[in-house]
Parts: sequence; C-alpha cells; structure tokens
Amino acid sequence: MQIVEKSGEGLSRVYGVTVPAADLAERLEARIAEVTPQLNIKGFRPGKVPPAHVRRVHGKALMAEVVEATISESTQKVLEENKLRPAGEPDLKPEGDLQDVVDGKADLAFDISLELMPDFEPIDPATLELTRPVYTPGDEEVTEALTELAKQNRSFEPRTGKTVKAKDGDQVTIDFVGKIDGEAFEGGSAEGAQLVLGSGSFIPGFEEQLVGAKPDSDVVVKVTFPEDYQAAHLAGKEAEFEVKVTAVSAPVETEADDAFAEKLGIESLDKLKELLRENLQQQYVSASRFKLKRALLDALDSKHSFDLPPKMVEAEFAAIWTQVQQDKEREALPPEDADKTDEQLESEYRKIAERRVRLGLVLAEIGRVNNVQVTEQELLEAMRQEAMRYGPQAQQVFDMFRQNPNAQAQLRAPIFEDKVVDLIVEKAKVEDKDVSKDELMAEDDLPEGYGD
Repeated sequence: MQIVEKSGEGLSRVYGVTVPAADLAERLEARIAEVTPQLNIKGFRPGKVPPAHVRRVHGKALMAEVVEATISESTQKVLEENKLRPAGEPDLKPEGDLQDVVDGKADLAFDISLELMPDFEPIDPATLELTRPVYTPGDEEVTEALTELAKQNRSFEPRTGKTVKAKDGDQVTIDFVGKIDGEAFEGGSAEGAQLVLGSGSFIPGFEEQLVGAKPDSDVVVKVTFPEDYQAAHLAGKEAEFEVKVTAVSAPVETEADDAFAEKLGIESLDKLKELLRENLQQQYVSASRFKLKRALLDALDSKHSFDLPPKMVEAEFAAIWTQVQQDKEREALPPEDADKTDEQLESEYRKIAERRVRLGLVLAEIGRVNNVQVTEQELLEAMRQEAMRYGPQAQQVFDMFRQNPNAQAQLRAPIFEDKVVDLIVEKAKVEDKDVSKDELMAEDDLPEGYGD
C-alpha cells in the first residue's frame, strides 16, 4: 500500500492511496479460505467446497467486500499514521473504474479528502470573569401569580334573564362547522366546545363575532386563517363557520383561600403560596442561567480566533439559511431583518454560523481537555424524557432512539454542552448582581459585528 499526501492547505488535506492488484488478490484468497468452511453448496459436503469453485461462484462479490474493507482500513491508517483529527467524515474519490479493480485488472487507487480540527489552546476557564444577574420575586409578585391562578380556575354559571347576550369574558358553549368555498374541511367542526370570549383561543376574529350572541342562536363567523397557520393547507384561506350557540355562562370569581388550595390538592393557602414562590424562583434561576451562559459564550467567542473547517461552517450556514428563507416566504422574518437584502442577511447569518462553529469547537476542546463525558444513564434519561413528549407513541420513539446512533448524538450534544458550561462556570470568577425583573427577562442583542 502506498500513501502520498497530495495537498495540505490550511485545514484541508488530500491523500492518495494505492493498493496493488496483487495485494487485493492475496486478500481475496484469504477471504475465500475464511468463508469456504462455512458454505453449504449443493453437490458438495459441508466444508469441502473447492476454493476454485468458491472463487468462480462468489469471487466478484467477495472481491467487492475486500475492496470495501481495504478502503476503510486504508482510510483509518492514513488518520492514525498522520495523527489526524478529522472535522467530519472524509470524502473518498476513486481513480479509474472500480469494476476493473473488482475484476482484478487494476490497482485500487483513491483520494481521501478531509478537513482537520483546528489546533488551538482553549482559554483557561479560571481566568474568565463573569457576571450573573439575579432576581428574587417579592410578596407582591406571588400575590399576582395567585390571583392569576384563581382566575384560570374560575367557574362559570349560566346567565339568566330575558335578554341574555354573551359578553367579553363569558364562556359560550358552541357547535360549529367550518367551510372553505362551501366545503367543510377536516378539523373544522366540533360539538359542545366551550370557549371563553376574549381568551384568544380560536382564530383571530372568531371570538369577537360571538360577542352579543344569545343562547340557542345561530351565527355565521367569517375569518381568514393567518399566513403562518400551523396547518399549511389552511394558511391564508378565508373560511365561514356556521356556529350554534347552545349556552352562555358568566364567570364566577374564585376566592384564593384554603378551600381553593385544597381544591387544587394542596394542604393550605400558605403552602400554595410557597409553591408559587418556588415556581417563580425557578423561572428566574433559569433566566439567570441563560444570561450567564450567553455572557460566557460571548467571552469565549471574543477570546478565540482560529481557522474554521469550511465544510462545518457551510453546513451550519445552510441550516440557518434554509430557516431564514422559510421565514421570508411566510413573511415571518424578525422586524429588524424584514427590509434587508439577501446579500445583507447572508453576510450577517454567515457570521452567526461561524460563531456557532467556533464556540462548538471551543466547548468541545474544553470538554475534551477536562474529560467531560455524557454517561449512559444521562443519555437514557434524555431519551426517556424526549419519548414521553409523544404520549402513546413514547415506547416506539424510545426504541427508535436506542437503535439510531445519529438520533442519540442529537440528544447527547446539548447534554455535553451543558456539562461543559457548568464546568466553566464552576472554575470561573462569577459575581452575582441584583437586577430588576425587566432587566433579567429582556432579550439580549447579538454581540457587536453580528448584525443590528
């Protein structure tokens, strides 16, 4: 076997590999000797099939196996002998006709093209100085949460009187059939549906047209489905709903007391308030972690500069750009991007793709240096949690994860990233800073140079 480095610019390498036909022939003979005792061919006793007959009947198929195995072994040998860390799967390009190689008429010759992981020294996490914004909910906020919870759990009683009409905030019980161009469409009908007017639960414009409706009245509701409606076949379509209002009920406010807490399965109002406070605190802890992680990533991005594997950047950009184009077609681009040209958007999102790749490599290297591992138990738990999202299909989804290494890799990546982030935060100098709720929950802008 002959291995020659043909080119080596930046992170790109191309190696040429040549395996003489004579070597392949030797490998074929060894393969024939290996499989012959296992063959059961009519007319021959088990294990007594002549090698010449095996070569005549199965020679080409076995040679194809030999060629495939040789290519795999040769590729691995190139990586090991040159101590290469590929950034992705190598590209293999055969020279000449592979059929001639299988027929024993030509040497096996092919090129191995690959991109290497950049060689860089990651920053020592202990040198990082970070600020973690923190906010603690007060009694007033707990009271607001309690009031909202009581509102969500309020009851409704039928309106009475001679001239009952539905008001905003009332609950109406309705039967309806939705039609487009006079034809009923799938998923557009229901009986006994309960709808609180003003809740925004139905299509925009639907609830408003039921205000003023009386019990046992018929109302034709005309709406237009939003352009970004989740059911693509309905998006942007005009529809009419034939609605039968069967009942109108007024809200009855629920008093937040011990009885209300017990109704929710909680021992007392004080315990309910405690749980609400803990829930609010957990939300703010998550927001605080998000802000800290963002600050950490910004710091890592600013402190590392090295060549990036072009194919990794292109793959990341392609995924981002596909989403951008889909959002553009649905007129769902962020307001700050709506008036930009494709050239401007491409420039900005390419920088974001480069940032993501750079940060991914930095986190991976810090994790490697510090021997961060995702345990099988952590992966199994992530698989279980993801599968549970699919309800009745949970077991089927879980089995899919167990049998699909690529799907497992998609779950493993965020676990690994979080563990590396935790490690960095543990080693870095982190100062807590009290901030307001608005400051904590405000959306961060991109770092300077990554778009407006």
